[in-house]
Amino acid sequence: MEVASSHDRDHGPVTTIAPELLAIPMTTSSRLDIYSGVARLAGKLWAARQRCPGGSGTAVVVIHPSSNFMGHYLLASLAPHGVDVIGANTRYIGNDSMLTMENCVLDIGAIIAHLRQEGYAKIVLVGNSGGGGLSALYQSQAEVPTITETPAGDPVDIVGAALSPADAVVELMAHPGRALVFTEWLDPSVTDESDPFHDRDSTVDMFDPANGPPYSSEFLARYRAAQLARNRRITAWVRAEVRRVGEASAGQIQDLPFTVHGTVADPRFLDLGIDPSDRESGTMWGPPYQANLSPATLGHLTSLRSWLSQWSVDDSRCNGPEQLASVSVPVLVIYGTADQVCFPSHAQALYDAVPHDRKELIAVDGATHYFAGQPQHVDRAVAIIVDWLHRNDLIA
Repeated sequence: MEVASSHDRDHGPVTTIAPELLAIPMTTSSRLDIYSGVARLAGKLWAARQRCPGGSGTAVVVIHPSSNFMGHYLLASLAPHGVDVIGANTRYIGNDSMLTMENCVLDIGAIIAHLRQEGYAKIVLVGNSGGGGLSALYQSQAEVPTITETPAGDPVDIVGAALSPADAVVELMAHPGRALVFTEWLDPSVTDESDPFHDRDSTVDMFDPANGPPYSSEFLARYRAAQLARNRRITAWVRAEVRRVGEASAGQIQDLPFTVHGTVADPRFLDLGIDPSDRESGTMWGPPYQANLSPATLGHLTSLRSWLSQWSVDDSRCNGPEQLASVSVPVLVIYGTADQVCFPSHAQALYDAVPHDRKELIAVDGATHYFAGQPQHVDRAVAIIVDWLHRNDLIA
């Protein structure tokens, strides 16, 4: 069935084929990291594909470590322009409490291998939001694989996985990596990991009016140092806990869950003079003080082993700039000037890291993180991507 889903300014209404469900065989792990027995037994990665009218030899794959991208806005908006668009998911769709980044790399590898087998000549990997660091990690490992174990020491054979590199990478409204942005958001005033209200350190509390906003450069320096120190304290505790749990259970238990309080406390949420842009004060989840402790926001629930792979600033390999420094394919970085999540410095860091000159950094003026209620900005982002694909001979 065909449905009208877009509009070409030169040629009028454009019809696209309705999205189709893709069930892609996945590489499973020996570790129980998916709660659902149905999902484990299915052994499938789920994606939605929007084909362009007439078919295409180019697949654009949009990815994130845990968000459900089967309804991603690029499917309907980009597909009429000569590419097939796949909103793809990893095995951790909707649940990052047990997420291991190295498994996400294998999942992307399975998706791209499946698409190559279907005959696509060109594959473009789009890392959206938290997918930015992951897409960079995938591409660097696909080009020169080095990983044989997770940061916790669990075997994961990325070297032997024969990953197929993407032909290009797009960083769309992307931050540099989950561990990096998590540390930038971590509330350093939390000193009691079991109770975020007990014995808070007022000298590094962005919610204490005595400190701002606006925040002084001296406060910000102490704040960033304290955030890094808290991340490292948690990591030291995690490593000790992994050993203790293994010993206490005679090797039967390898992992335990735990809670992290205070994960949405970046001073940029309240002080617009830091990393200036067109954004509004606040967060996507409401007032920062409330979002900071809301169970629905970033990284509150995790496990010992997942922490090391996903949230530890010193252990996680999902560092976008670090990984982009070794990629050889064209890279496009797109950011929104009103984004409350991914700031201009994030986009600049991703762009600067690319070692060759086949890279571009383009802003969408006024665009927010998800383009909510901004169809004109979606059109602008799509136009940027389409033009870049053509100029880099990526539409087959």
